[in-house]
Amino acid sequence: MKYTFLPLLLALSVLCMANPPKDGFQYKVRRVVIDAGHGGKDPGTSGRNSKEKDITLKIALKLGRIIKQNLKDVEVIYTRQSNKFVELSQRARIANKNKADVFISIHCNGGLPAQVHGTETYVMGLHTSEENLEVAKRENAVIRMEKNYQTKYEGYDPNSPESHILFSLFTNSHLENSANLAQKIESQFKKRVGRKSRGVKQAGFVVLWQTTMPSVLVEVGFLSNRREEQFLLSEKGQLYIASGLFRAFRDYKSEIEAITK
Repeated sequence: MKYTFLPLLLALSVLCMANPPKDGFQYKVRRVVIDAGHGGKDPGTSGRNSKEKDITLKIALKLGRIIKQNLKDVEVIYTRQSNKFVELSQRARIANKNKADVFISIHCNGGLPAQVHGTETYVMGLHTSEENLEVAKRENAVIRMEKNYQTKYEGYDPNSPESHILFSLFTNSHLENSANLAQKIESQFKKRVGRKSRGVKQAGFVVLWQTTMPSVLVEVGFLSNRREEQFLLSEKGQLYIASGLFRAFRDYKSEIEAITK
């Protein structure tokens, strides 16, 4: 296999160096894209009584409503608002086309022993464990449902471990801000929502690769853990998760805007 995407990734990592703000410039976080993972013909992972695509959509819509109610200066854009299939490249395209300031992709975890539970938030980068790699492989596998995915994703093969390794080497100029937001999310989940935080991690996610703004992928819990599945199925649990995401986004927005005053 020829890794035709690797030279492009390395070139982009050089070209995307961020310039510091000029004197008198104040950066505003005005637009957020909320991405409910999976959808339509792609159910994502499953629990005993749940599908990832349904839970992520409910949390995404709740998060959007909370932001609209409390941050009047922020425009909320969804990659989907119903049970439909959206290609991974299209999700990034929505964020880029609308010049979003933040991209938040919401997912549920699974596939590990039933006792494993907790939240984890990912940024684009090199995976440091087999477990991180498996999460990325599972989330990226959806591209096989898309037509001409090998051409569209420049030779990336979700079935190839080597392809994942090379792909995960790509980082972008927004990594620091992405990690900042990710840390705030995990802190809110742990301190305010009462969830076990499994920390901020890096891995090569297709949905984060093509975004041109600070971006995170949030795994809000394990559907393979029955107690956590029940929490995520409940209206209360979904609202708590959405509220934690909102507070993290609000604090990130305030911090970024204060720095550039």
